[in-house]
Amino acid sequence: MPVEFLSDEQAGAYGRLDSGFTRAELERYFFLDDVDWTWVTPKWRDHNKLGFAVQLATVRYGGRFLDDPLDVPTELVEYLAEQLGVADASCVKSYGDREKTPPEHSWEIRQKDQ
Repeated sequence: MPVEFLSDEQAGAYGRLDSGFTRAELERYFFLDDVDWTWVTPKWRDHNKLGFAVQLATVRYGGRFLDDPLDVPTELVEYLAEQLGVADASCVKSYGDREKTPPEHSWEIRQKDQ
């Protein structure tokens, strides 16, 4: 995608979420509703539930999947973990241990959003 019209700073930030979300912004943009819960709860392990929720929330917020689904602010992961009842938000670091899981989840999200 041509980005000549963007400054170096804007081009570097494209496709990433910067930290600094307020609690009100987290609640407004990243709240998991009842439909989201039906997608997330069948996932077996906390790291997969949380990783799926991160992808679901970020694609809705930014309009695209992130190259690295875990390249998100800590406060976002902690907010989603709080909603899901995941006691240790750092478990999300295991989300990509099985390489196919993140792309399979993004495919699932794409299919359900159609």
